[in-house]
Amino acid sequence: MPTPHIEAKKGEIAKFVLMPGDPLRAKVMSEKFLENPKLVNKVRNMFMYTGTYKGMEITIAASGMGNPSMGIYSYELYNEYGVENIIRVGTCGAYNKDYRPYSIFNTKDSFGESQFAKIVTGKDEAILPASKQLYDAINQTAEELGIPMLHGRAHASDVFYRSDDSLKLAQEKHLDVAEMETYALFANALRLQKQAGALFTVSDNIVTGEVTTSEERQTKFVKMFEVALETALKFKK
Repeated sequence: MPTPHIEAKKGEIAKFVLMPGDPLRAKVMSEKFLENPKLVNKVRNMFMYTGTYKGMEITIAASGMGNPSMGIYSYELYNEYGVENIIRVGTCGAYNKDYRPYSIFNTKDSFGESQFAKIVTGKDEAILPASKQLYDAINQTAEELGIPMLHGRAHASDVFYRSDDSLKLAQEKHLDVAEMETYALFANALRLQKQAGALFTVSDNIVTGEVTTSEERQTKFVKMFEVALETALKFKK
């Protein structure tokens, strides 16, 4: 059962997975929210923990940075470990000047600039949707919890340090936030007929220059995990 990148044994990965990019965020949030969290993967320090949340088995698994890394881990989780649902829980930069740090964003669809989707699905599509079932469930959960929720299109960029005008691109393509992983996640979900969603906390505003610290990103962005975990309970069998 172990893959080249995941050492977990059969049965050690839950059917519902939350995927932060940062391995340390996976560790901190597993210890904060899961009962009896067990470290099931540490290959390349890409930590994955499985435990229970209100009686439901959940895995919190790091994806690393960028579409290629997300592409590897989400594919192996879906295809080799039988995972049915993945919610990416990460950080994003805001293209909208009104999106303040700590705001929470539910991704309706993702714009990618790479050939990833064409290679894995055979379809040359720059915009890929989140799974409607997960997207709607996240919105419903946030409303039930009284947590304000932004929603729209994510820019899953392959380049962090760009030389072009990303704000111009955002305006042309109707992009609301910038991150680096959802395009690959959504492509794999479409390819394998699985469910995928993406929930972000705004860590910085590209227009206004507002930023948060690396410590805040690791330890303080908890509301999106609460929304994701409560959403998972709607899929408990």
